[in-house]
Amino acid sequence: MTAATESLGSQLPFWGAAPFVGLLVAVTVLELFAQRWWNSLVNKAIVAGLAAVLAAAHLVGSYGLLGGEALFHSMTDYVSFITLLVALFIISGGIQVKGSLAGTPLANMSMLGIGAVLANLIGTTGASMVLIRPFLRANAKREKKAHLVVFFILVVANAGGLLTPLGDPPLYLGYLNGVPFGWTVNLILPWLFVNGIVLVAFNLVDQFFVNREERAKRGDGLLDELMIHEPLRIAGGHNVLFLGGVVLAILAKGSGLPTGSVWPFGALEAVLCALAIASYRTTSRRIHEGNHFSFRPIVSVAILFFGIFAAMTSPLLMLNAHSAEFGIRQPWQYFWATGGLSSVLDNAPTYLSFTAVAAGQLGVSTEEDQFLAALLSTGGGAPLLVAISCGAVMMGCLTYIGNGPNLMVKEIAEHRGIKMPNFLLYALAATVVMIPVFLATTFIFFRPS
Repeated sequence: MTAATESLGSQLPFWGAAPFVGLLVAVTVLELFAQRWWNSLVNKAIVAGLAAVLAAAHLVGSYGLLGGEALFHSMTDYVSFITLLVALFIISGGIQVKGSLAGTPLANMSMLGIGAVLANLIGTTGASMVLIRPFLRANAKREKKAHLVVFFILVVANAGGLLTPLGDPPLYLGYLNGVPFGWTVNLILPWLFVNGIVLVAFNLVDQFFVNREERAKRGDGLLDELMIHEPLRIAGGHNVLFLGGVVLAILAKGSGLPTGSVWPFGALEAVLCALAIASYRTTSRRIHEGNHFSFRPIVSVAILFFGIFAAMTSPLLMLNAHSAEFGIRQPWQYFWATGGLSSVLDNAPTYLSFTAVAAGQLGVSTEEDQFLAALLSTGGGAPLLVAISCGAVMMGCLTYIGNGPNLMVKEIAEHRGIKMPNFLLYALAATVVMIPVFLATTFIFFRPS
């Protein structure tokens, strides 16, 4: 972040956050009271577009070129963010897991555990898109399914992707700004703790619902039905190569290969688009139909996050400019501040915002290339980056808009006829499950000094 941008953040009035706050309120209210209207992509585009236009008008109209540059930076982040999500969504949508899994609580817990591991290899988006359909198919005979999707979002779409830069967009941005590729393996203990606790909680909740359905059916053999499954096999396996291409492209951009210098904006995005198009064109219609593949979930995410990225430009600048006033110094404070903001903003720019704050406190300039490498080499920098990384990735699960895959999974589940909780009810359920886990995580890993 440049000095000019920092000065813009200090000039912005607090009411400059109104378009973003208004967008959050609109999402909540419309989900609650006008869900049919809100389900229209056109109507979502109207609401998100209005928030984006108001935010842009304020920044550009009041601050001219300086405001325009800040907005442009946010929108380039949006393009990079959504391009990666689109590529992973399309390519993973061409991989069909055939057969049926058992839908018992133990089998479901095992599948979520597999998803937590897979998220680090192909990203939370890729893992979510590959696993959500067979996960729902395995539980097709169940009456109560919403809790299955909620826990899927908590683990596979969020907390699972903590161990590699490929796992979640914040860690990918950290890699591009100097964090060594293997550094995130240091986060394995928080990863094991959080995912382990949530998986155990899921097993207990799932067993409760199974037992209740068994009693309601007077022991009519629900568990026997759930145990029935067919051998698994994969169709569209060539798309695994395209996923590998995504991984290689990200690695090449971070290392500057093959030119020896950092790729300019647009280069990686073009490669990802080419891989997505090639995947879609080479995947048979039969596989897409078997996956119930539709562009609607990713279009819905793209529309909503367009408004979010534009409207959050001012709030993030103000946060950076006034960070000293919040008294954030300790790892536990960074964990909760980053996580809390990630739950209502996208976690990728939130990660960059708080790494910039941490760098400034330790005398590291964010204008340096690979500034996070310098942060890690500074005494006290690594614990702060651990806390920021954990908060950004793990607490994105607390709302539907905390991480891109959350909305995709919700859309797919609703397309399958599952009545999902609205914005507030989901946030409440996620908070009840996760806040005690995060408090324990704070005490164990980020204990106040």
